Amino acid sequence: MISAALATAALVTCAAHGAVLPVHAGESIGAAIARAQPGDTVRVEQGTYLEHLRIDKRLTLEGRGKPVISAGGSGDAIRITAPDVTVAGLVVKDSGTDLTAQNANIYVMPGAHRVTIRDCELSHGLFGIWLEGSDDARLLKNVVKGRADLQSAARGNGIQVYATKGAQVIGNEISDSRDGIYVDVSRDALFRGNRIHHVRYGTHYMNTNHSTWEDNVVYQSRAGLALMEVRDIIVRRNVAWGHTDHGIMLRTIQDSVIEDNVVAGNDRGFFIYDAEYNVVRRNLVINNRTGVHLSAGSSNNRVDGNDFIGNEEQVRFVAAHDVQWGREQGNYWSNYAGWDQNGDGVGDVAYEANDVVDRLAWRYPLMKLLAASPALQTLRFVARQFPLLRAPSVVDGRPRMRPATTDWKKWHDTYPR
Repeated sequence: MISAALATAALVTCAAHGAVLPVHAGESIGAAIARAQPGDTVRVEQGTYLEHLRIDKRLTLEGRGKPVISAGGSGDAIRITAPDVTVAGLVVKDSGTDLTAQNANIYVMPGAHRVTIRDCELSHGLFGIWLEGSDDARLLKNVVKGRADLQSAARGNGIQVYATKGAQVIGNEISDSRDGIYVDVSRDALFRGNRIHHVRYGTHYMNTNHSTWEDNVVYQSRAGLALMEVRDIIVRRNVAWGHTDHGIMLRTIQDSVIEDNVVAGNDRGFFIYDAEYNVVRRNLVINNRTGVHLSAGSSNNRVDGNDFIGNEEQVRFVAAHDVQWGREQGNYWSNYAGWDQNGDGVGDVAYEANDVVDRLAWRYPLMKLLAASPALQTLRFVARQFPLLRAPSVVDGRPRMRPATTDWKKWHDTYPR
């Protein structure tokens, strides 16, 4: 009776987890998928397989020893049309290059919900992963390398997330694509711990609300985070450095929190355009050519507790009226020339980030050679006394005398301009 019970338990276990169908070099993965029943695992052994696969049932496709699946330069290598599919442990490469057809190494079709793609290497494809209309997807610990041999406009994106809900994109490394992660018309997404470099935008993030972008590192690209047409997102603990344009763009964004990020060694640290009712706090903005470029009516934001250190130009402000920052804690400005007579750690005079001397310096860059001269210091003083000479500015009424970031020197030494 015990033996019969054990046999019954084994049958139940097999039924619950499905059969394992091994595929060896020289055999067809597609044929194994066709034979598989829902819930089965197709286990691919080491080797190279020239195939276009279509997964149209619930199953797991996993590799042992990182087998290679190549599309041979046409179409998609793997197309997923069914929900509850897992793809793991594979090298997937060589999709076609038709942008109209959106060729991808792995293409996830609408309705293929709860897909998991993990521990894969995706290379030499137009799009690495195209995810569309797939809710609760998991893209975990993949390495995506695009077509560095193509011009940027001819490449696809490393990971494309379109019309989804509840996606989690965690621990991936992406390089040499057009944009690292392109997100559009999605919501309730989590992007965490990704490393993105040598692309156009680290993320191109549009029409995506109620989402979180945290603990990512984006570097040496045209731009880091481009957050556009979004609402109610959290952007925290990211590092954006070494970009030829901006580190973080906040464009047409509302009701969001941008906190505890490091923005270092970019042309523009923050580019803030048409942004309202956001909280921007505790960020380190260091060694950028322009710390913050602020324009297009970006007001009603709480900008507090940030450290602005060593930026050639702290703020480039384009507006008709002053904007108040630092209402609660105050921000730290490394070029603040005021004093703290009572020793409370807060400057006794307001910091103005955009006076007449700054404006002249924008038009005549050689003026920076005279930044410490008595003549320019006198001009700043006179401009403050005579409102006709004063330009609209970001005004911090509580400038802190010391930075809140205790290890800021590490960033200063690592990412000099």
